[in-house]
Amino acid sequence: MVVLHLDTPMAGAPGPGHRGRVEPRWTCALVNNMPDGAFVHTEGQFLDLLDIGSGNEGVDVRLYTMPGVARGETTGKRIAEFYTPMSDLFDHPPEVLIVTGANPVEPTLEAEPFWADLVELLTWASGNVPSMLLSCLSAHAALKVFDGIDRQRLSTKCSGVFVQRADPGEALAAGLGGAVVLPHSRLNSVPTESLRAAGYEVPLWSEGSDWSVATRRVDRSHVVLLQAHPEYGPTSLLREYQRDIRRYAGHERDELPVLPSHCTAPGDTAALEELHRQVTGGARDPVLVESFPFGELEARAPWPWRTAATRLYTNWLAAVSEPSR
Repeated sequence: MVVLHLDTPMAGAPGPGHRGRVEPRWTCALVNNMPDGAFVHTEGQFLDLLDIGSGNEGVDVRLYTMPGVARGETTGKRIAEFYTPMSDLFDHPPEVLIVTGANPVEPTLEAEPFWADLVELLTWASGNVPSMLLSCLSAHAALKVFDGIDRQRLSTKCSGVFVQRADPGEALAAGLGGAVVLPHSRLNSVPTESLRAAGYEVPLWSEGSDWSVATRRVDRSHVVLLQAHPEYGPTSLLREYQRDIRRYAGHERDELPVLPSHCTAPGDTAALEELHRQVTGGARDPVLVESFPFGELEARAPWPWRTAATRLYTNWLAAVSEPSR
């Protein structure tokens, strides 16, 4: 159960959040570095998984974002109202730290405007935070900082829902029997063999998308890296695709959009594939995209990774060695 840490209760505060109903077992810092268009959605997705994964136990969550990420007026106002300065994080180390992904705008991680801040955060956390969960770009950054491993640019975007193989001997994969799937959406990757050579365990991986979850201890911290996006909602991949194909059809970008695999209900797949074929095959017409019933497809979109996602977070929190009570 998430207990959102705000100095004063406010209308419109991020949710889920409960105040004063349960004594927190863990303290958590959530560092949200997603761009403005996905900022609120990402915040809600991670809070939701924390809320369900913690069960009846309390998680006292404080929200942060790194100053190097450019913000517009609306998101800047939200940050001013509900987010805490990064200096507070260093002064009050949490039991668990979550760092979201970020929008990659430079060819190398070191050239990103927030790189120095991210390196400082990860280095500090390895010696002060019992457990951290790092998503997507943040996971690749950790591999560079802790292990000197560079990410590799993929020839085409990895986007879709992929069947996973779980290692039953790994605590993070406990209870994940049967058919497990997880979504991926990324332009870069790090080979599984590079992780294993650096001492990482890989509880979840896929032949279609490579590793999804990797973990090892770094200094005082149990580090969990995610290339998959268990926090995604049922429409996340479809909305990303709608954004990309709209930009392509409107000549805002010339890179061909990638159609995510298994992002719709089975009965909607053919229609989406036909739209993709028409727009990328020459009929680069914005009207085709604007007239397509994306809203109807979103209403029917399945969520087959939901159980696995909540189990993963339950397992992660259960493994934290230093509860606050």
